[in-house]
Order: sequence, then C-alpha cells, then structure tokens
Amino acid sequence: MSTHIGAEEGQVAPTVLLPGDPLRAKYFAETFLDDAFCFNQVRGMLGFTGSYKGKPVSVMGSGMGIPSMSIYVHELADEYQVRNMIRVGTCGSLNAELGVGDIVLAMTASTDSQINKIRFNGLDYAPTASFPLLLSAYQAAEALGIKVSVGGIFSSDSFYKDDPDWWRIWADHGALVCEMETSGLYTLAARFGFNALSVLTVSDNLVTGEEATSEQRERTFTPMASIALEAALD
Repeated sequence: MSTHIGAEEGQVAPTVLLPGDPLRAKYFAETFLDDAFCFNQVRGMLGFTGSYKGKPVSVMGSGMGIPSMSIYVHELADEYQVRNMIRVGTCGSLNAELGVGDIVLAMTASTDSQINKIRFNGLDYAPTASFPLLLSAYQAAEALGIKVSVGGIFSSDSFYKDDPDWWRIWADHGALVCEMETSGLYTLAARFGFNALSVLTVSDNLVTGEEATSEQRERTFTPMASIALEAALD
C-alpha cells in the first residue's frame, strides 16, 4: 500500500489504463473488464482490476494536470512495479480537421509546465511515447477499423488562459491537440523504465468551437479504451 493508493500487493495489474476522471475509470472497468474489483478509493480516485481477453488489466483515475497524474504514476511504477501505463483521456483539438470523437495517439508532448525545468536544472527535455505501445495501438486501431491521427501534442499546466489565442503558436508548429497530463507521464516512463502512451479523444475544438457534452465526456469515449486494451495485449 502506498501513500495515495490503497491496493495490497498483487492487486494492481502490470498494465494500467489511466483516465483522468475516476468515474470514467469505473465505467471502463464495468464495460470492458471481466471480474473487476475495486482496489482503490483513497481520495475518491477509484481504481479497478479485472481481465481483458484473459489478461489482467487495471484502470484507475489520475486526476487533472501533471502534478496529480505524476503522484499516481510515480507510486504505480515505484510501489506496484507497473510496466505499461496508457492514458485514455480527452483533449482539445488545435486543428480544424480533428473534430469531437476523433482519436489521437500522442507521439511526443511539448509543455509549458516547469516540472521538467526543475528536474533538469533549467534545460529542456523532450518526452516521447514508448514506440512498442505506439505501434501496437496504431495496429490495433487499424484492425478495429478506427481512424487515428499520430503526432505531437501539447500538455498545458492551465485549463483557463487569459490569452484566447494562446494555442496558435503550438498549432503553427504541428501540435495536433492540447491536454494536461501526457508530458508528465512520458517523462516518468523514461525515469522509471516503463512503457507509456496517451490515447486521446477530442472533446472540443479550439478552432471551430465544437464541444462535447458532459455525458459524452464520461460515457461515450469508448473506442480509445478499445485501442488501449488491444495494444496492451501485445
């Protein structure tokens, strides 16, 4: 049992899916996993373990932002020896062609967070996905007939920003979408030596103004979970 995760030894699977919302973790566990049980309720950050096609898999909320995700990811890697962590979350599109419901596999994650500046004494670090998971997810999407986009994304430390055009410089440099966690996940994957990937569903578009409903955010973004679970089978 770690500081923020109440699981006993052996209750967390080697592969963990990480939605930000603990209620989405519960929904994914109930929808996709066989014989799922709850291993964590500390601070309401629900975590479940079950099996998918006979393979043990866990799913657990990570909260919003790099600091929250980093606490759970650190403990999952250090205390529970998790070997694969896949973020399954929402994102905002920086591209008019990527609409609500479209899926992005994050190859790299730029950020305005200062966490890596602190870690690397003011120097820049370029966090990237684990290629085996990225390749498996891409192949799984093809097999499932789900179209995905692959490329760089932007992880922000702020959800609300004063400048309405803040996103344009990132879009101009090829970032497909923005969210708030992936840079931290990929950095810790490198630090602890586990595999990491973010599979993201567009929930809103900063270019067109399109937005998903709260119910869509919680209940209907299941294709990304299918991709992540199939990728974890390899």
